[in-house]
Amino acid sequence: MAAEPSNKRAVAFVDGQNLFYSVKIAFGYTFPNYDIAALAAALCKQQGWQLTETRFYTGIPDASDNFFWNHFWTAKLAQMGRDKITVFSRPLRYRNQTVRLPDGKTHTFLVGAEKGVDVRLAIDIIRLAHRKTFEVALIISQDQDLSEVADEIRVIAQEQDRWIKTASAFPVSPTTKNPRGIYRTDWIKIDRATYDACLDPRDYRPKKKMP
Repeated sequence: MAAEPSNKRAVAFVDGQNLFYSVKIAFGYTFPNYDIAALAAALCKQQGWQLTETRFYTGIPDASDNFFWNHFWTAKLAQMGRDKITVFSRPLRYRNQTVRLPDGKTHTFLVGAEKGVDVRLAIDIIRLAHRKTFEVALIISQDQDLSEVADEIRVIAQEQDRWIKTASAFPVSPTTKNPRGIYRTDWIKIDRATYDACLDPRDYRPKKKMP
């Protein structure tokens, strides 16, 4: 087993929607009010890691379907770019979904879903590990699909004969429904005090619901 280095470079990989929904349940915030650069830096400082890069991943709804969230994410991601965060975003993919109502009638509505965002996040973790960019992959998410990435990182560490850690960070509170991080990673719990110290003071919400 390779020796643990005294200086550990960390890259933070942030699943934006996963973090938003877990924060909403844990802390009650109704929109993504995190300053992701500050949060990633705070988590790495707590662990004694040197944060070298923060990467953010999210899907964005079409403006014609949801102007509010399209405007919000477009503005917030633009600011992240100015803050030197690497951003990956994709438009949501839409499909019609039909449900049967209690009175027997049916109702069809449009549903948007992220496609390819989690795959891109996983590919980037593996790609940067191969390039020896980090000793720590800090994944801010609870998406269990990424547990396979943790397995792959172990293989890469053996092939390169070097020490690599994979950690997952997630918010926790008495209202948290899922108290687990990504399997086969080190779990880092984000408490309310840590999160609230990393709020984004900017408000990206549109003043009007329609352009």
